Amino acid sequence: MRFIHYIGIILMGILLFSCKTVKLSVAEERQSIGEYYEAANMYRKLYAKAKPSQRDMRAYVSYRMGICYQKINNISRATSAYMNALRYNYPDSLLNLRLAQTCHQGGRYNDAIDYYNKFLEQNPESTIAKNGLKGCELAAETKENTTLHQVRKMDIFNSRYGEFSPMLAGDSYEKLYFASSRAKSVNRDSISSITGQLTNNFFLAEKDEKGNWKKPVELEDAINTLYDEGTPSISADGNTMYYTCCESDPISSRTAKIYTSTRSGASWGIGSRVNLIKDSITNVGHPALSPDGKYLYFVSDVSSYGGKDIFRARLVGMNDFAGIENLGSQINTEGDEMFPYVRDSVTIYFASNGHPGMGGLDLFKATMDSMGVWHVENMGAPINSMGDDFGITFEGNREKGFFSSNRNDARGYDHLFSFERPTVTIFIEGYVSDAEENPIENAIVRIVGKDGLNEKVFAKPDGSYKVELERDISYVMMAGATDYLNQHFELTTDPDEKNETYYVDFYLSPIHKPTVVENIFYAFDSATLRPESKEALDEIIKALNENPNVMIEMGAHTDRKGSDNYNEGLAQRRAQSVVDYLVEAGIPSDRLTAKGYGKSEPKTVSKKMAEKYEFLEEGAVLTEEYILTLTPEQQEIADQYNRRTEFKVTGTNYNLY
Repeated sequence: MRFIHYIGIILMGILLFSCKTVKLSVAEERQSIGEYYEAANMYRKLYAKAKPSQRDMRAYVSYRMGICYQKINNISRATSAYMNALRYNYPDSLLNLRLAQTCHQGGRYNDAIDYYNKFLEQNPESTIAKNGLKGCELAAETKENTTLHQVRKMDIFNSRYGEFSPMLAGDSYEKLYFASSRAKSVNRDSISSITGQLTNNFFLAEKDEKGNWKKPVELEDAINTLYDEGTPSISADGNTMYYTCCESDPISSRTAKIYTSTRSGASWGIGSRVNLIKDSITNVGHPALSPDGKYLYFVSDVSSYGGKDIFRARLVGMNDFAGIENLGSQINTEGDEMFPYVRDSVTIYFASNGHPGMGGLDLFKATMDSMGVWHVENMGAPINSMGDDFGITFEGNREKGFFSSNRNDARGYDHLFSFERPTVTIFIEGYVSDAEENPIENAIVRIVGKDGLNEKVFAKPDGSYKVELERDISYVMMAGATDYLNQHFELTTDPDEKNETYYVDFYLSPIHKPTVVENIFYAFDSATLRPESKEALDEIIKALNENPNVMIEMGAHTDRKGSDNYNEGLAQRRAQSVVDYLVEAGIPSDRLTAKGYGKSEPKTVSKKMAEKYEFLEEGAVLTEEYILTLTPEQQEIADQYNRRTEFKVTGTNYNLY
């Protein structure tokens, strides 16, 4: 009764609140049709507009915002939103479960255990919570007892956007199909309101005559459309593909359906919908064709067990099916079971967040015994991580292939990884880039280890580097380049006998031009630093400690609004606040200068900014005259870029003489 009363209060608040700002009903509608990215942005605006005294409203909006961020794998924001809902006493016990899941996926296992236990106090029979709790408790053990599989991020396939669901094809497995949201030539302007990224199209990578993978190319076939395509499964003869397409029309809204396409010559034809389930609102996707071509496995939210379940249907023609069956409770749980892959008649692989796992989606192997009973086992680390791991494909009978994962990507973007079970090897690899994420060619990565290793590696033209290491050794790394500040990193490799690849990306700050420091926030119309600025400020301290001979100027900039004198004064106070923080942390004051620029030096549009926002032209200066040519929404984005805190190097000889 208390919850019903609570919702009644919320609905009354909605009527008053929605008249003045973004309508809550619109955000809820966007969420209900799966446009989670758009809905999350709306909820953020609603939350920002709500007064702290509107506790019920803030609690409700935070909770729904958290769900949207969780759906698009922005786990840090989802956790933050759920924490706000908890702070404002949102009464639904599911909040504890959702917080447990996001903490679980973020690797915060102790916190996750606490929230799982709180949820179980009110819902003692919840299988998904019990399995989540078990997964957290087993996570440390799983990390310590890893398999011998070698996992490697496939840089040649990956972009700075998303890639997922690889599928090997061809007589010698010389073709790899996958979906990606990277910039493309076909339907290049289509944006998914589900994720906020470009819609996914199919790409193809092939091996050269020496057996080496070449860079992938986009399929310029009719199979790619304005909508999201993904999760391909290809017949043994290579001429039929089943795949998922997320349609968007007045009837089906954002409904996922399975399509099929046939290849004529070198091209895939336009897809046609597979008639598995007749209604238009049921989600059906993630097709997996059995090697003998007799069954199509798939995922649907018409579930007997909760969440999404795995089904299979017998093929009686390319587009005709009979005998649809749920794979049962040994496979399916209260959570989501997705992305099946059929190895043979008694072995399937799938991803699940319902079985005990390390966090997010884990990959599982299911084997059917002679009595028809499925036995499910977690594939373990390093194939599984605390992130989402899914969409596996094998090179025939070999323990080798590819899968997708969003591990180590703060944005939650998925990328392609290879796996193999060879002899034990340990590598560290990554990229050396500038602050704008442009690769720094010929940057030097020096690695010194307690095993006597002292190696100097030059980054490749794309900024990448790779070094082989040893087990159970501590290493110190330093990346540097001419006219850039150095950056350090320390690493101790795992003592267990297992294959491991560590990923470390370096982002170097230039010496001869200012560098914007992201995520420094001040109280409104004030120079007071907000608590969430600490992480960014501590990164500056780390950089100064790693470059002890460098002196810097901290410069604060404002937008075009207000008088010159006022903005310069506010900017000066803000710059001084940052300097004061650094001094309190032990940085000598004579290494630091505070400078308030006000609005006198508007931001110049960088390549990264222009790639993110099409209305911004690289090299343009965000002056008031330029900004006034933009729409109101675009003006706010430009003003945000002008409101920035930067540092620039003023000297490199501190205490040298």
